[in-house]
Amino acid sequence: MGLDSYIAIWKYSYVEINEQADPLSLAFGALADPTRRAILTRLASGDADVSELMKPFALSQPTISKHLNVLERAGLVRRGRDAQRRPRTLVAVPLKDIADWVEPFRRFWEGKFASLDDYLKEMQKKGKKRERAKR
Repeated sequence: MGLDSYIAIWKYSYVEINEQADPLSLAFGALADPTRRAILTRLASGDADVSELMKPFALSQPTISKHLNVLERAGLVRRGRDAQRRPRTLVAVPLKDIADWVEPFRRFWEGKFASLDDYLKEMQKKGKKRERAKR
């Protein structure tokens, strides 16, 4: 089997794995794009249809729709129906799942920063003691 075959198999495996990604991975993937994050920020203030979501961007309707499809697949946005209008609604549950996943890392870094703060305060005290000793 040649290198090309291995690459083809790897590509296939990669696509197959990513097509069946878990909800957390889908949410992180959707949030990786700044346009999608901006869309979610807009939807946090209320429902909006594609034409309303297009306004702040220099993007076409099909491009915005593709972003919305990614957000819908990730479970972050739900499509509604209001007569002729198809408003999108923010679904915040996956964001809570992300926050829950990130929480232990936040606590870890807060602990590290608290330790650094304590160390710097101790160094400051030692520096003041040296200054007094020099006088």
